[in-house]
Amino acid sequence: METVAASQRNALTRFGYALSDSTRTQVLLRLRGGGAYPAELAEAIGVSRQVLSNHLACLRGCGLVVAVPEGRRTRYELTDGRIAHALDDLLGLVLAVDPACCPNSGEQGCC
Repeated sequence: METVAASQRNALTRFGYALSDSTRTQVLLRLRGGGAYPAELAEAIGVSRQVLSNHLACLRGCGLVVAVPEGRRTRYELTDGRIAHALDDLLGLVLAVDPACCPNSGEQGCC
């Protein structure tokens, strides 16, 4: 049986944590196609700039996005193109959800 290194487990845990929030998931999905500015992301996702700023800080801390200074503006992008591929792979999965386990599958705290 293959042993998974602690650093790999930690990376997966951070990725899972990032995806556990709908706003962070939307940010990651929007950045799959390339970089974007916070104001654009906030408007597209439908959150305030402050809320988006908090989520971007979390995603930076998780090592999933990077801030790229462009003059007086900052553009955000995925830190690695493989993140976009991983998101595409996850989107392609069909999950069998047990309604008894997750009666409110869209709500926070669901399995």
